[in-house]
Amino acid sequence: MDKSSLEKTTFVFMILFPPAKINLGLNILRKRTDAYHDIESCMVPIPLYDVLEITPAESFEFIQSGIQITGGSGENLCEKAFQLLSNQFTIPPVRIHLRKQIPIGAGLGGGSADATYTLRALNELFQLNLSSINLKQFSSELGSDCPFFVDEIPQLASGRGEILSPIDIDLEPYFLVLLNPGIHVGTKEAYSGVSVDENTTPISEILQNPIKKWRDILKNDFELSVFQQFPLLMTLKESLYDAGAEYAAMSGSGSSVFGIFSTEQQALKYQSPHLIYKGRFKNPV
Repeated sequence: MDKSSLEKTTFVFMILFPPAKINLGLNILRKRTDAYHDIESCMVPIPLYDVLEITPAESFEFIQSGIQITGGSGENLCEKAFQLLSNQFTIPPVRIHLRKQIPIGAGLGGGSADATYTLRALNELFQLNLSSINLKQFSSELGSDCPFFVDEIPQLASGRGEILSPIDIDLEPYFLVLLNPGIHVGTKEAYSGVSVDENTTPISEILQNPIKKWRDILKNDFELSVFQQFPLLMTLKESLYDAGAEYAAMSGSGSSVFGIFSTEQQALKYQSPHLIYKGRFKNPV
C-alpha cells in the first residue's frame, strides 16, 4: 500500500508522512509590537518526509527515533499538539512515534509539519470534525509555519507566516537538489541579524516572471546575515548555480540550500556530501 493510501485510510493506528517545505523568496517587512516580524514568502511542499505513527495506548507516550531532537518531556511539538486538542476535546491517550528524517534547524519546516500532521491524525482518528479552517487556527498556536501544512499546496504566506493564500505555480516539470550541511540555525538567531524593508516588490509579482529571471529579483532576506555567519552556505548556493541551476537559494532561516534545475540530467549530475534530496518536486502517485 502506498503513502497516499495509508494517509486516507483509518485503522486502529495511523501512519502519516509529514513533508518538508522550501521557501521561494522571503521578505522581512517589519518588526511587530508582539516581537514577531511581518514576512512575505511562498512556501512549497517537497517530497522529503518524516514518519509519524499514532496508535492507541493506556497512557500518553511520545517516542522519537531517527535524527535526535533535543528537549525534555512535553517539549516536542507533537506532544504539544496532542495536549492542545486534549484540552478542548475528550480524546483517549495515544502513543506517538516520530521517526525524524527531515533535518532540524534547517529552514525546512519539519517540526511544524510534524505538529500539524499530529492534529490532522487526531482529528481523523477521533472524528473531531475539525474543518481546514479549524485546523489552521489550532496549528497557528503551535508555530507560525504550522498552518501551511494543513493544505499540501504552494501558498503565499504573510503576517508572521500564518496568513495563507494559494498561488498558482507549477514546479512539477523541474528538478530539485536540496543540500543541508548539518548546521543548526535557530530562528531567533537568524532574525537577530536581519534588517527590515517594507519597500519590496511583492513575491507574488516576482513569481510571475520566468524562472530564469528569479536569480536577480527573488531574494531571501535571511541570506545576508546567515551567510556571514556560515560562509559554507554561500559556497553551496554558488555551486548549484555553477552546476546549471535556474534558481538557487537558502530555504527559510537556513541552513538548507536548494537548486531548481530544468533538466533531470543536470540535477542527477550534481554531487555533494551535503545532498539530502535529488529528484522531482512531486513524487508520482
